[in-house]
Amino acid sequence: MKILMVNKFLHPNGGSETYIFQLGEELQARGHEVQYFGMEHEGRVVGNRVQQYTQDMDFHTSKVKKLLYPFKILYSLEAKRKLTAVLHDMKPDVVHLNNINFQLTPSVIYAVRAYGKRSGRKVKIVYTAHDYQWVCPNHMMRIPATGKICFACREGHFFSCAKNRCIHGSFVKSLLGALEGKLYHRLRTYGMVDVIICPSAFMKRQLDTDPIFAEKTVMMHNFVEKAAAGRGEESAGADRGVKGAQTVADYVLYFGRFSEEKGIATLLKACQALPEIPFVFAGTGPLEAMVEQAENVENKGFVTGAALGKLIAGARFSVYPSEWYENCPFSVMESQIYGTPVLVSDLGGAPELVQAGATGELFRGGDAEELTAHIRELWEDPERCRRYRDNCREVKFDTVGEYCSKIINEIYEES
Repeated sequence: MKILMVNKFLHPNGGSETYIFQLGEELQARGHEVQYFGMEHEGRVVGNRVQQYTQDMDFHTSKVKKLLYPFKILYSLEAKRKLTAVLHDMKPDVVHLNNINFQLTPSVIYAVRAYGKRSGRKVKIVYTAHDYQWVCPNHMMRIPATGKICFACREGHFFSCAKNRCIHGSFVKSLLGALEGKLYHRLRTYGMVDVIICPSAFMKRQLDTDPIFAEKTVMMHNFVEKAAAGRGEESAGADRGVKGAQTVADYVLYFGRFSEEKGIATLLKACQALPEIPFVFAGTGPLEAMVEQAENVENKGFVTGAALGKLIAGARFSVYPSEWYENCPFSVMESQIYGTPVLVSDLGGAPELVQAGATGELFRGGDAEELTAHIRELWEDPERCRRYRDNCREVKFDTVGEYCSKIINEIYEES
């Protein structure tokens, strides 16, 4: 089978890139041909045979000329033309879309359907919804200026985005985002997609509010690789003093991006209220200065691989305090796979990944007092943490191999 992965970024940038790289590697290991289409970038690590990529565009740093911005964000002739060249060369059976809006634009959907019509080939279009872009122009269902979570744009009511300046705090950019959403909703462009993979039941419920999507969505939680998590003899001996085992240390861990929507400001309030508890943070982001100022927080910076695994496995428990509707965060899965309980906010898809009262606990997202109380209770009850750790070792998430089998049999090959 030939699969073309389409994503705006073809370099390590976030969760969607982790997804396409690992899934692509597994598909190739099984003998399938996988190529990639997206923006050119100096850090690009995957590509296509004919070396066709769109110009790198960063809307945050205003590298796009103002006169061209509205056209590039709504419809990209460049993306359609270059993707068409890749399609004619590769002749894919499946085009798997990921993050396409703004930089690549839905022009890529039209390119695939036009190619199929001209060539007489049946090409299946699959889309993995890594965020809420198709029902919310700023993709987060959250008003950045106020931090308020929001459902106003669902069912095609996109102009609330402009009213609340939801994209980069700019009325013009937010209006363009609203116009993009309205345009493709009215044209029913996304109805050309065959299957929409939702990595959480929460995501599926949001997309299902639109009749265009309701009959196309399927729910599949993301994968997490057990081998990468170091699960087994070493991890299982963590609490029992087994020789060579990772010893559980006396700290509470947060790992991820240091940003407002991730709940960092709220978590730091809890840290301040609990000076007797040591916290370890691992990551980077715009609120890094606030993290550095906290007296009982040790900032490890950006940590990956085995070093991150050791850090997770060694924590008494981890905290995931996000204040937006997360989809299916890898961090929550990784924490439990390493045998570490996790305290998670009750927003979005993250609570679906935790067995409350067994592998972790939930708290009201954005409530600093409730978060503080939960952290204190867990810290002062090591027996409860030990019980949660034992339960975490029985947690089952799909490996990339298991996920790949499902996606081939249930998504790609299903008629």
